[in-house]
Amino acid sequence: MPEKWMKKNALAASLLLLGCSAFAQAPKSTLYQYATIDALLAGAYEGDLTIAALRKKGNFGIGTFNRIDGEMVLVDGVAYKAKSDGTVVVAKPNEKTPFATVTHFKAGTRLRVDAPLTMAALEAWLDTKLTNKNLFYAIRFDGQFGELTTRAISPQDKPYKPLAEVSKTQSVFNLPAQTGTLVAFRSPGFSKGFNVPGYHWHYLARDRKGGGHVLSMSLLKGVVQVASVSHLELKIPTSAGFAEADQSVDRAAELHAVESVRK
Repeated sequence: MPEKWMKKNALAASLLLLGCSAFAQAPKSTLYQYATIDALLAGAYEGDLTIAALRKKGNFGIGTFNRIDGEMVLVDGVAYKAKSDGTVVVAKPNEKTPFATVTHFKAGTRLRVDAPLTMAALEAWLDTKLTNKNLFYAIRFDGQFGELTTRAISPQDKPYKPLAEVSKTQSVFNLPAQTGTLVAFRSPGFSKGFNVPGYHWHYLARDRKGGGHVLSMSLLKGVVQVASVSHLELKIPTSAGFAEADQSVDRAAELHAVESVRK
């Protein structure tokens, strides 16, 4: 798709959506986070929180599974696992996670997207609507996509290597045009170290045959829902892996490497 055409239509989409100058305040909700992103980057791949327990904390969210066995997409109360072989399965209640972020989704604003947007254009447009960028935001998009590039990582074995090194062997999937759901959070700058500052997107196909961590995408049309979150509950694991993870160093460059290949 020509870049000039995409920019022109991204602008058209933003003009179509300018009817709302800012996202409305959603009912009070809490963002529950298990562990920290820096611990995960350091190789703390085993947690003690079950999926059954996590679902009590939220019906919407993202994360991963012990040993980095796939990408988590929690939507409508069901936790899905997008695996490195390209399949998607429902996670078992007794499976555990080393890192997850969830909330009980309560949308404050719903808006239509009626023209193509790249990931960068979508994020830039959303940023123009956020009146308080020091809040957390839960974001859901249901609609049609022109293309998506997702990734998933295969389960790791001890001794665990840092995530930036492991991600070099990730499975990358170039998905064709399809319909599905984006599940994401936008975290404020001060969350550096315990969460991913900025946008963090996961995807689940409507037919549940594809998904994962999103590296790039082009939206065609659909509905975006946004919920602001002003309450944070951070659960610090007591596992040996978390206790031994060096979280005193700046891992921003490692995080960028893990989140790269974005368009």
